[in-house]
Amino acid sequence: MGAAWTIARKDLKQRLRDRSAYIIGIVAPLGLALVFGFVLNPLSGFEFEGRYAVVDLDRGPVSQIFIENVLGAAERIEVIEVGTVAEAEALVDTEVSPLGGTEGTETADAAIIFPAGFSADVQSERPVAIQVIGNQGSETEAGIAVAMVEGYASELTSVRVAVATVENLVGAEVDRLATGVAVLQTPNPVTVLDDTASTKQLDGVTFYAAGMAIFFLFFTVQSGITGLLEEQRAGTMARLLSSPISRTSVLGGKMLSAFLVGLVSMAVLFVATTFAVDADWGPPLGVALLVLAAIVAAIGIVSIIAGFARSGEQATAIGSMIGMVLGFLGGTFFDVSQAGGLLASLRFVSPHGWFMQGLADLRSDDLTVVVVPVLAMLGFGVITGAIGVSRLRKGLRP
Repeated sequence: MGAAWTIARKDLKQRLRDRSAYIIGIVAPLGLALVFGFVLNPLSGFEFEGRYAVVDLDRGPVSQIFIENVLGAAERIEVIEVGTVAEAEALVDTEVSPLGGTEGTETADAAIIFPAGFSADVQSERPVAIQVIGNQGSETEAGIAVAMVEGYASELTSVRVAVATVENLVGAEVDRLATGVAVLQTPNPVTVLDDTASTKQLDGVTFYAAGMAIFFLFFTVQSGITGLLEEQRAGTMARLLSSPISRTSVLGGKMLSAFLVGLVSMAVLFVATTFAVDADWGPPLGVALLVLAAIVAAIGIVSIIAGFARSGEQATAIGSMIGMVLGFLGGTFFDVSQAGGLLASLRFVSPHGWFMQGLADLRSDDLTVVVVPVLAMLGFGVITGAIGVSRLRKGLRP
């Protein structure tokens, strides 16, 4: 064990003097995580806030239900009631300055206008309309206003059908206003709550932070294992084996240095993305188990590649190709689990896919969910590592 640690320490000193190790292990994955997280997912941290000007020329119960029960009940929405359409247009037409502020004392993201006689038209067979004027500088907020109005208009259509059904059932006209208002104020009998996104899907920043970390991990540990082949070619391995050091110690030292380099790389990325961009990897213990298993899997796969390669250059080329294929199949660049079908199932032929799935399952804060991903990655590492070490051991000759 002392000889293995001495070899590992020697390799670590060499890696610390190698600038490419910092680029592959830290700079590249961290930089790409930031690029993908913020450029491709600009809305990952978006919090909606809207200011809507409302012109109620109707002053009837139907328009008041929308203002009080729809807009009034919505969070992060400020309602500005104005008396005329011209006032609302003035608020919406407020220009946005190049510095990001607004020219004027007050502005609105959209204006919602209820025409006179709106409530009476809803009770009749006449067509009705709600006008929405959007601010050009607030496309998202204006789009949400349109969606809310369209939803309310659709509900009014349903109310008309409900009132007509009641009249047909009773065989006489009913108080359409009272019946319609009662239908509008009746809560929906069924509410569907979808908590899948909060428990089974990583946010954009965390997804790419984890994806880039596991993707580059295979390249990070690669040099430690393929260094065996380089030392054989250079002749330093023959001199090392001619000393009283066993082949097991040599292999153990190389594996240990690769493991420590991978562990440091993953730890730095975990801390950096957590504090710099608020990435939420999950419970530290669960993350640690997944990281350790991923490193074992990476070392095992790189070992079997090096065991069958004829040179360090060949091992590096084949390892890079296989690492990229496994990374894409495992969904490190895009969430293949959402694609469904064969592509979603293929991610489990890669340790990357198990790692990403384990992190997604940790959204539930239940540590037991990482047992299967950890065992799967350890299986990758143990099986491929056993074959690779056997091949490398045979190739070590004084």
